[in-house]
Amino acid sequence: MTAMAHSGKAVVTLPSDTQIKITREFAAPSHLVYKAWTTPDLIKRWWGGRRGVVNLAEVDLRVGGKWRYLSTTDRGFEVGFHGVFREVVANERLVYTEVYEGVPGGDEDPPLVTLAFTESGGRTTMTSLTQLSSREVRDMIIQSGMEGGMQHAMDLLEEVAVSLI
Repeated sequence: MTAMAHSGKAVVTLPSDTQIKITREFAAPSHLVYKAWTTPDLIKRWWGGRRGVVNLAEVDLRVGGKWRYLSTTDRGFEVGFHGVFREVVANERLVYTEVYEGVPGGDEDPPLVTLAFTESGGRTTMTSLTQLSSREVRDMIIQSGMEGGMQHAMDLLEEVAVSLI
């Protein structure tokens, strides 16, 4: 497992040539972190990671349900992601596809994200494991600067979850 340098509380590792793992602890119980992760109005408060405005957050939280987020960056361009839920266990686990809409053909073999929320002592450790189609796709994502935006988004996610206490 390769560990990457990181500047925030989330730790990014590369367990295999086709995986990205993110682990982060939050100062809130799992049901609140899960709520902040899955509720459209709350998603709009954290997903953009201080790099723009989230214009759309749609979540059909059920197996087979679709989700889509659309934002406008501070530089004025639109960024969209969407996917389909494959597993939903309230407050504990989500499995879903995640397609970046800026890549042609992204729906053909989309990344699969497994998200686990584990609570201990009123704090939650969230672990995200993304399975990708190839090392090239993994490396492209890592080199895109995704970590900086993700770190900001995770900080905001914690703020939103704590605000619900």
